[in-house]
Amino acid sequence: MKKYYVNILKSLIAEKSYVGFTENLKRRIKEHNSGKSHFTKKYKPWELVYTEEFDDKTTAIRREKYFRSSVGRRKIKVIFNAPVAQKDRAAVS
Repeated sequence: MKKYYVNILKSLIAEKSYVGFTENLKRRIKEHNSGKSHFTKKYKPWELVYTEEFDDKTTAIRREKYFRSSVGRRKIKVIFNAPVAQKDRAAVS
């Protein structure tokens, strides 16, 4: 069964974050850090700070939209400020 991932990346050089979804998390992070994405190439390198896994694409897209909303952006700030051990379902290696 396919899995879909919603991920939050944090720029290591600027106060920027990026929210996206993908079927292949490791490949997508490599693409962001190699400059293949228009927005993220300006602020690389990126660190994966949070991820959630979903069984269907529709739910993953809905969650991605939530994180891009004003309420979701506030949640991202909470995630960024949480100690590493407390980050929910954090980073996939």
